Amino acid sequence: MDVFIDRLDPDMCVVTAAADGDRAGCLVGFASQCSLEPVRYAVWLSKANRTYRVARTADRLAVHLLTREQRGLAELFGGETGDRTDKFARVRWREEAGGAVVLEEAAAWFVGTVVQRVEGGDHVGFVLEPQAWGARGDTEGAELLRLSDAVSISPGHPAD
Repeated sequence: MDVFIDRLDPDMCVVTAAADGDRAGCLVGFASQCSLEPVRYAVWLSKANRTYRVARTADRLAVHLLTREQRGLAELFGGETGDRTDKFARVRWREEAGGAVVLEEAAAWFVGTVVQRVEGGDHVGFVLEPQAWGARGDTEGAELLRLSDAVSISPGHPAD
């Protein structure tokens, strides 16, 4: 399967979750639009990740696109664990649509209502219906952060 997977270079995104007074966020490489009508987008969260634990009870998730120049955000949300680090103390963020956490520095973002959770092995898929969205105009046209840009970021979640 490596001959297929090794050729992929998907866009990376940061997914944030908020539930029961708790916030979490992580760097995600498994995400895609999955329906045209109605519009749906799916993000896959690792069960080893704190964000997954918060997202299990969240009504909404926020999905953020980063540019290649925003590698620092990718390192924070991909290389640190929320079990030890308050990532949100180090970034500008705000609440949007039903309390979802939106990173103000993201190139583009949307908040989606969780309409389905799908078991997928070591990851769980969250199918989202977009409710609110936005973008920073100064990042329009900038190249998005891709897997090849982030492959050197060691996962921040604790090893099992």
